[in-house]
Amino acid sequence: MDRRNPNDRLRHRILGRNPLGLLFSAPYLVFVVAVFASPVIYAVWIAFHDFFFAAPGADVSYPFVGFANFVYAFSNAQVIQSFGNVGVFLLINVPLTVVLSLLLAAALNRVIHLRVFLRISFYVPYITASVALVGVWLFLFGGDGLVNNLLGPLAPNPSWLVNQSLAMPVIAVYVTWKQLGFYILLYLAALQNVPRELYEQASTDGAGAVRQFWSVTVPGVRPATLLVLLVSTVTGANLFTEPYLLTGGGPNGASNTPVYLMYQLGVEQGLPDVASAIGIVLVIGVLIIAWLQNRFAGGRD
Repeated sequence: MDRRNPNDRLRHRILGRNPLGLLFSAPYLVFVVAVFASPVIYAVWIAFHDFFFAAPGADVSYPFVGFANFVYAFSNAQVIQSFGNVGVFLLINVPLTVVLSLLLAAALNRVIHLRVFLRISFYVPYITASVALVGVWLFLFGGDGLVNNLLGPLAPNPSWLVNQSLAMPVIAVYVTWKQLGFYILLYLAALQNVPRELYEQASTDGAGAVRQFWSVTVPGVRPATLLVLLVSTVTGANLFTEPYLLTGGGPNGASNTPVYLMYQLGVEQGLPDVASAIGIVLVIGVLIIAWLQNRFAGGRD
């Protein structure tokens, strides 16, 4: 039984095992509060008021409207569609990211020759400007693109990026390819912590490469898998650049996302209060998904 004083237990829970670590992390904590927490709090305030952009120094009132902005936002079919679109994106992108990055990391971890070259090759798309990569994908998946020319009569009609059923899956594959190098590095770092003795013992017991992968590699990198799930979910839910550059949210809103719609409503149409309401719901949804992933993917370990 824990016989410590209740005050000591509370202090331990708040400060952790090493209070000095809190001191070193304090500057970043201040940065997070100033750059992230404060805007989020302000966005919550905006979502519950009739807010609009005014000239600097202008004396205007922003009356409290309760949940009116939320009702207005989610009575709009475009908003519902955007959340469905990002759901489709996550269903494709997140599993594909986890599976491909783990398989490629395990393969790269066994490579002896050209190891550095291969790792850099996978990481280059992640650090390359999105505009440049989008140009390549437009060349590949445009109406007269390379992919359609190779497929010939099998090419979809309408083409990939102007097809309501295929636009979002193509974007999901593109984002997976672009960000794969980052997640591969996460798994490569995790693989270094898996004891080699476990592989040797499994090999002695007659386990082949596939059996070793499922029995040793997958359980050994479970914390990294949880991290990949969380990061890919958060970044995917905030999808903006790729639909903006590849499809403009079309066709007919088939690739629009909540963040892109927030930009359209808040900046282009002058409805920041409605955009903030959408953002609050999006944050809550992502937090729920992250909690479920943490709960069922072994995050408590």
